[in-house]
Amino acid sequence: MKINKILIVEDEKPNADRLKRLLLKLRPNIQILSVEDSISSTVEWLNNNDAPDMIMLDVRLADGVSFEIFNKYQVRSPVIFTTAYDEYAVKAFKYNSVDYLLKPIEEDELESALQRYENFMETMPFFGTAIEGLLNYIQPKDYRKRFLLAHRDGYKTVLAEDILYFYTEHGISKAMLNTGTIETVPQTLEELDKQLDPKSFFRANRQFIIHIDAVKQVFNHFNGKLKLELIKNPEMEVIVSREKASALKSWIDY
Repeated sequence: MKINKILIVEDEKPNADRLKRLLLKLRPNIQILSVEDSISSTVEWLNNNDAPDMIMLDVRLADGVSFEIFNKYQVRSPVIFTTAYDEYAVKAFKYNSVDYLLKPIEEDELESALQRYENFMETMPFFGTAIEGLLNYIQPKDYRKRFLLAHRDGYKTVLAEDILYFYTEHGISKAMLNTGTIETVPQTLEELDKQLDPKSFFRANRQFIIHIDAVKQVFNHFNGKLKLELIKNPEMEVIVSREKASALKSWIDY
């Protein structure tokens, strides 16, 4: 049985665009129903549309870990997870017979996954059981709680909860503490985005990762964008794209 209709859930536009290109190359006749970028928008889409033949689902989204979707909606469509999770999580996917693709997604691996689901489309009830098993076996990610930073002739520790936001300046990552102190951190924002708890930190744009307690006010901006005013530095403008605006509002309103 061929796959006709696919829902993509991916919060990084380059990854979503690559996935669309590969899918249409491998299955020119498929219909990509929508590309959603958050837990909240995905649940809303599922509640208002017929079930797709398949869901391509990123594990980590802007407003949390995508497994939360299954707590809010009874998913019956087969799911291919795309993930950068560790080996233990990958074993959990395998054990529960839920397919997965490690990023960056390769064409031959995607083709194998599509063939597998085409072969098993008639066993749809099986997938619901597999997802329940996955939720039981997957372990919460242990997010970074502190940083060891160079200080004078030694080191000092800074708790993640004491950091209001991270930003880049001349290619260097820096952290604004709730004391008003600025510290240099060795990680890139891309690395930090994977290490920080998404319930507390949000990747606002390429220059900023913000803590939820750092947001003083949110303003509407041009073309559906949002502008954030941060405590400790109200004159600094942080612009959130139209694509991420919905995820930001859901994150704050959680």
